[in-house]
Amino acid sequence: MTDPNGSTDERIASAEASESASGSGSGSGSASASESAPGSAPALDSDEERLRQLGYTQVLARRMSAFSNFAVSFTIISVLSGCLTLYGFGMNTGGPAMLIWGWVGVGLMTLVVGMAMAEVCSAYPTSAGLYFWAHRLAPPRSAAAWAWFTGWFNVLGQIAVTAGVDFGAASFLGAYLNLQFGFTVTAPRTIGLFAVILLVHGLLNTFGVRIVAILGDVSVWWHVLGVGVIVGALTFAPDKHQSASFVFTHFVNNTGWHSSWYVGLLSLLVAQYTFTGYDASAHMTEETRDASVAGPRGIVRSIWLSWIAGLVLLLGFTFAIQSYDGTLNTKTGVPPAQILLDAVGATGGKLLLLVAIGAMLFCGMSSVTANSRMIYAFSRDGALPYSRVWQRINPQTRTPTNAVWLAALGALVLGLPYLINSTAYAAVTSIATIGQYIAYVIPIYLRLRQGARFDRGPWHLGRWSRPLGAVSVAWVTLITVLFMLPQSSPVTAETFNYAVIAVLAVLGFASAWWLFSARAWFLKPPPSQDPRPVQPI
Repeated sequence: MTDPNGSTDERIASAEASESASGSGSGSGSASASESAPGSAPALDSDEERLRQLGYTQVLARRMSAFSNFAVSFTIISVLSGCLTLYGFGMNTGGPAMLIWGWVGVGLMTLVVGMAMAEVCSAYPTSAGLYFWAHRLAPPRSAAAWAWFTGWFNVLGQIAVTAGVDFGAASFLGAYLNLQFGFTVTAPRTIGLFAVILLVHGLLNTFGVRIVAILGDVSVWWHVLGVGVIVGALTFAPDKHQSASFVFTHFVNNTGWHSSWYVGLLSLLVAQYTFTGYDASAHMTEETRDASVAGPRGIVRSIWLSWIAGLVLLLGFTFAIQSYDGTLNTKTGVPPAQILLDAVGATGGKLLLLVAIGAMLFCGMSSVTANSRMIYAFSRDGALPYSRVWQRINPQTRTPTNAVWLAALGALVLGLPYLINSTAYAAVTSIATIGQYIAYVIPIYLRLRQGARFDRGPWHLGRWSRPLGAVSVAWVTLITVLFMLPQSSPVTAETFNYAVIAVLAVLGFASAWWLFSARAWFLKPPPSQDPRPVQPI
């Protein structure tokens, strides 16, 4: 679904040159779009030149290949993380039938959303990503407001993704330590492991930048081979397997709610949460070669490969369940770990559990990387408190190390309610899904409003752009409402879905700051016509 770039439109170049003088992506993107011929795009001499036309100076090191860009998104989606950490939730909320068919349906809808996003990414390859796209696509008078709220939802979603991934890794690591060393798992100890994992990921992204890049590539093969090894073991090692009828048609409702439709819809969280984080390919475009093609391809490839791998993984685990009486009874508190132990024995089960934990650690590492780039870009435009701190670049590594630690700290804060709320993990995953997908769909919606005025990049959807965009908007509207609803009945302090509180708190803070301050300066051209340099540490 790609076309070559069209010819250069001098009016676009002129508009973009005036916008680049602000150094912050300010100016009316929609104005330049309305003046240009449909489907055209500037002829670019280099990635750096395109970035300059978009209003930014090349600061980050552009060393990533197209494969590395794809690897970041594929690693953050991480079917070995998302599918397994929420497997128990899915088995109680819809059971095997909804785990399998929910994955198929949600994967298809996610591919639609991802393709619509990728088209916009190709037109605007910058680490600012979603909020920058919103600014360029919105009407001039409201462009800054659209960008502001898009950015805040993206920050919320990305921090929650990091929290969800590393908290899941802490839970699985606790189960392994319990099996191997008799480590007693408690809520405070799980939070302690969570903090240690975040610390390690922060240190890697601060001092091991080249190692992170290498591990990102390794992670792709770890996930692919890991799924193959685990599913192979679950296929051939067990003495018995569940029937196809159980796997594809058995519905379970252990939520306390009486509506099967409602419970079935709630179960979609398993798949939809797993399919988050692929905007990382957009946030890494300032570090990627041939970014206007590599970025969108990274988004789409990471989704469809994860769709296939995740379906294989879920089928492998569900067929391999050895003991089931309406619930998955576990000694470890982690249902996938118990399935592995029952199916392949203690030694094999623990080794396969380590494969899954390794994948989760890879995922969390890449999540911190992508999260820090979003924080850096948003701070570069002054949109976070103490932006001067978070936008600083380490001169040795040319990476935003301060933003790395804000990402890790924010994730830790989101995980702390687990100390008092037994369903906190499901709430964190809801927050991640809601925040990310609202940020994903705003630029898609604005692109729909532009119609033929949208200036396509070299990767685009052609005639499918509008119908796929409309489906994306409708789908995200549905899941946004759905995942803020209560997940268990009766609703108590221990089972309350605090996702709605987190989302409203961030929305309220962002709204207040916008009304009383940010609307006067966010993405406004500075008095000087020289691009504003990013200050090094």
